[in-house]
Amino acid sequence: MLVIQQTSKLIDECDQCVSRFWQMREEDRTPDFFQEVKPHADEIHQLLKVWQQEANKWIQKNRPKYMHTQQIASVVESMEQFVVQSFYKETSKKRFLDAIHSTSYTLKIFERLVKEGEKDAIEETND
Repeated sequence: MLVIQQTSKLIDECDQCVSRFWQMREEDRTPDFFQEVKPHADEIHQLLKVWQQEANKWIQKNRPKYMHTQQIASVVESMEQFVVQSFYKETSKKRFLDAIHSTSYTLKIFERLVKEGEKDAIEETND
């Protein structure tokens, strides 16, 4: 899977986390950790691990002015936390939503940079 596809999947996961958060509050239930939370968190953790490596390679190769490996690490750390938190109604709403907003913003900026980088590469080969 390409870094752009992985990034898009992570952006979708941010939206799903918000939906899940509201759904769990509405249903007023506690999920089964080993049946619901852990399998999903493990899947996202694996995707984040691969994405972080690919994103860091892309940053080292393309050297974008406003995107750094520290931001990628911050996205990974934040997502690992809020993916699990999204299953629990006790999660602090403001902190949770702020973390998702910040992470989603960084992911969208990175996605835009990768897309622009691909356009530049295509234009260079056509010259």
